[in-house]
Amino acid sequence: MAANDTISDMLTRIRNACMVQHDNTKVPMTRMTRNIAEVLKDEGFIENYTEAGEGIEKHLVISLKYKGRNRQPIIQKLQRVSKPGLRVYSNHKDLPRVLGGIGIAIISTSKGVMTDRQARKEGIGGEILCYVW
Repeated sequence: MAANDTISDMLTRIRNACMVQHDNTKVPMTRMTRNIAEVLKDEGFIENYTEAGEGIEKHLVISLKYKGRNRQPIIQKLQRVSKPGLRVYSNHKDLPRVLGGIGIAIISTSKGVMTDRQARKEGIGGEILCYVW
């Protein structure tokens, strides 16, 4: 089934896989989902991601990360901010700090997808895609 909002679909699949402690999950691949997965990997929220399939069946296999003997997921919460029906934009001065800097906001800027810290450092704003902590 085709999803209209691939970012929400990706976040929901990751959230559900974390709740049942799966080692990895499959997400339909777009450039945006690949860029978000890259940011999550760089920030240490996921182990890794790989591209699989070809053509229209291309998808990302995201390896999730857990801590401790009880396998607590590293990702505590994923929250979509900007939605297709209500886009949320911010300049670099007003970018939100998620949990006082513990979490990250993923921002889509003119220079690509990056965290709120990177966007503040470069002095650019953009669309606030989601919060992760």
